[in-house]
Amino acid sequence: MAKKGNRVQVILECTEHKNSGMPGTSRYISTKNRKNTPDRLELKKYNSVLKKYTLHKEIK
Repeated sequence: MAKKGNRVQVILECTEHKNSGMPGTSRYISTKNRKNTPDRLELKKYNSVLKKYTLHKEIK
């Protein structure tokens, strides 16, 4: 049986791309420790469509 731990997979979606109205989305998959960071994750990641680093927020 697999161990159930505190580490879970999360999906990060670009906030600027979503608000710009351009087609497509910029999403990344990452992991976080649920015990250490209970709130939503926010990271600066590269968006290839906009060709710059933008803020990506965790979505459900």
